Amino acid sequence: MDDKHDLIRRLMIQNAVWIAALGALLFIPAGSLHWPAAWLFLATLGGLGILGGLWFAKINPGLLAERMRPMIQKDQPAADKLFIIVFGPVAMTWLIVMGLDERYQWSHMSFGFQTFGFALFLLSIAISFWVMRENTFAAPVVKIQAERGHQVVRTGPYALVRHPMYSGAIVFFLGVSLLLGSWWGVAITPIFIGLFAMRIVIEEKTLVTGLPGYRDYAAEVRYRLLPGIW
Repeated sequence: MDDKHDLIRRLMIQNAVWIAALGALLFIPAGSLHWPAAWLFLATLGGLGILGGLWFAKINPGLLAERMRPMIQKDQPAADKLFIIVFGPVAMTWLIVMGLDERYQWSHMSFGFQTFGFALFLLSIAISFWVMRENTFAAPVVKIQAERGHQVVRTGPYALVRHPMYSGAIVFFLGVSLLLGSWWGVAITPIFIGLFAMRIVIEEKTLVTGLPGYRDYAAEVRYRLLPGIW
């Protein structure tokens, strides 16, 4: 019970720090706190983050603990460490650019597009929860989790594509860009697609060589990221 309480405490702290950091990267460049769409984004992400975390603390605390570990780990391939080092600044730039977009009103987006963006944002969260519900090994870094009995997952979204978490992440970046009313954010989204494609190559090399059965699974499920495309 003490371990579970500690897990929840760390969840609350990490979630608060994460939301505060996102808020700073948006509101400081925007030069104002009067940005309803940003508040909606942060409140929804923070609230669902806590609710989802509490749910996983109950049904799969091992996965929750794994996902709260550092993004750079000892048993992580060097190529994936490099990915994290590159991805972080790109994501920060994306947020800052959207904040500047809000300040200088570079974009003129209709309420309909922003509403559609919010729907995509919610869909991305639903996809991520579905992925983690099906895959107890959905760690935030590339590695073989032998100590947790790592095995191939073929159910749920993994029957459609081999890396559905990244599929959901693409929906997230597009949806949030639209929600925040930034065409510049939308324009940056393809960079994330390219980065995820590179990480998939890194991850599949690790899984094919280190996870029994993954090569057969890759032959069964042809698409990596987008059904019918790649």
